[in-house]
Amino acid sequence: MKLSNGVEMPLLGYGVFLVSPDECERCVTDALSVGYRLIDTAQAYQNEEGVGNAWRKSGIGREDLFLVTKVWISNAGEEKAAKSIDESLRKLQTEYIDLLLIHQGYGDVFGTWRAMEKAYRAGKVRAIGVSNFLAGRFFDFAHYVEVKPMVNQLQCNTLIQQTGIEPIHAEFDTKMMAWGPLGGQGVEGIVKSEKLAAIGAKYGKSAAQVALRWLTLRGIVAIPKSTHKERMAQNLDIFDFTLTDEDMTQIATMNQHDTGTVNFSDPNFVKYLIETYG
Repeated sequence: MKLSNGVEMPLLGYGVFLVSPDECERCVTDALSVGYRLIDTAQAYQNEEGVGNAWRKSGIGREDLFLVTKVWISNAGEEKAAKSIDESLRKLQTEYIDLLLIHQGYGDVFGTWRAMEKAYRAGKVRAIGVSNFLAGRFFDFAHYVEVKPMVNQLQCNTLIQQTGIEPIHAEFDTKMMAWGPLGGQGVEGIVKSEKLAAIGAKYGKSAAQVALRWLTLRGIVAIPKSTHKERMAQNLDIFDFTLTDEDMTQIATMNQHDTGTVNFSDPNFVKYLIETYG
């Protein structure tokens, strides 16, 4: 997928949310060995070092990888964000980050963005974007910043389809990236869905593979997580089939929570973030 600045980004990657620092190097090593080239991490996951160690030992050229990380709210603000970007570069053992995101839409996000814009112009970062910015927050932010967000990473899957924000993304030429593409965070039933399994049976694919293919056909980057190498390989094996218009229409009827099960606009949630990490 081509971002607004021309940078090409894989449509499918491997996410390391909730992968322990001790397990991360092994998991990313397995993911790279089965063919993943996009790895999504974050400062808050505390496993950037594992990602760095894994790719360095893999023998894969840096130009063939797409590394994503995110600035946490405790590092918000221009000065702190700039220091945290350099720290992420050190932990990831790389001279540049392919995609850098603001992890949460609170704290001094505009100061953070200025630091990210500077890192982008300096070549430390190839693309910049945001994460968990719901429609109103995203529009307000994107309207005022100079470099428009190239990506917005949101909770998105067959049960949380995020169709409402698509016109706003289109206005700024922003692409969507899906965390939780197979469930999690209050979402269950995707991998056991009879509807997805029935669709998959036509192609010799599982419900999970159909769910991931559905996202990529919408032009949404998916980052499934698994700690099992076999499952990693299955999740990656989705580009040898396509879904018909009828399949896509059936899946559209599965939508339950268009904006996600985590309400990032909830004052109690925002209060928790700011008082805990701000």
